[in-house]
Amino acid sequence: MAQLILNRLAKDFGTGRAAVSDFSLDVREGGFLALLGPSGCGKTTVLRMIAGFETPSDGSIHLGERLLADASKSLPPEKRNMAMVFQSYALWPHMSVADNVGYPLKVRGISGEAYRAKVRDALGTVRLADYAERRPADLSGGQRQRVALARCLVTSPDVVLLDEPLANLDRHLKQEMEETFREFHQRSGAAMIYVTHDQSEAMALATDVAVMSEGRLLQVAPPAEIYARPEGRIVGGLIGRGAILTLPVMGGERQLEWDELQDALHAANTDGADILVRPEDVIIGGEGARATVESVLFEGERYAVKLTLGNGQTLRAYSRVAVVPGEAVRVVIRAGWRL
Repeated sequence: MAQLILNRLAKDFGTGRAAVSDFSLDVREGGFLALLGPSGCGKTTVLRMIAGFETPSDGSIHLGERLLADASKSLPPEKRNMAMVFQSYALWPHMSVADNVGYPLKVRGISGEAYRAKVRDALGTVRLADYAERRPADLSGGQRQRVALARCLVTSPDVVLLDEPLANLDRHLKQEMEETFREFHQRSGAAMIYVTHDQSEAMALATDVAVMSEGRLLQVAPPAEIYARPEGRIVGGLIGRGAILTLPVMGGERQLEWDELQDALHAANTDGADILVRPEDVIIGGEGARATVESVLFEGERYAVKLTLGNGQTLRAYSRVAVVPGEAVRVVIRAGWRL
């Protein structure tokens, strides 16, 4: 498998504001990259340029030594050896499941036993071998999505592109399909690029997460790293459920502990650095800083608590015991990250 290289990609639709600007990224061979960001940040535009549906205004796209696109020329989608899974599944309603899966092979002129074997193997991979003769209308949403994945498999693509494929599914089906995507990635060996605005999907599936905002790439890192060490306020706010406090902490250390944080919490001055605090690092009780419970949400195994500190800033915490809005508590922050 060749490495996909995006070099200073840009796309301007003539609106006066570029949809994508100076976007550079190397997708590791066989990796699973999640493009994460809010609606309108440019992630789908990047995906469409990779697929060949849009031509870059500037920059270039390479797959190994092959130039796929730059501002002057662009290979058509069918010559890129890529496959795409759409949010809407994009299945032919009048065709059987097997015919939908085999359609890319038919376009390439593959027929006979080679055709049947590839379709059979692809359907077996996504556990739909018994549904080969059914129509898409007879399938559930999750099954239709698996048909779309099987259609990707038959051509042995170098890159699989997925545009918010779980957006139309309920929570139970999402969890089931996340497992299917992981299995698919392991079996296919292809690089996968997954566009989503749902951080939980990105963290659960990807080997790397790329965070975008306003057409620009802000940070690329493995999920655990981008969760623990986000770069900047935007990434810190997008990833996880933490609170960002502005505190007058001294020194240049980025990983902060209670000893450094407690004096800053008691200070009257709130000018200073942006500090990300995760709810799992907040302990309610002990001899900590004063806080007031603003709201409580029961989540089954725990309570999610919103707190207001003495300096007026908001903090989030988890608690195993019930607290009530208006209750005065004390909190200890075990760790914080300077953004």
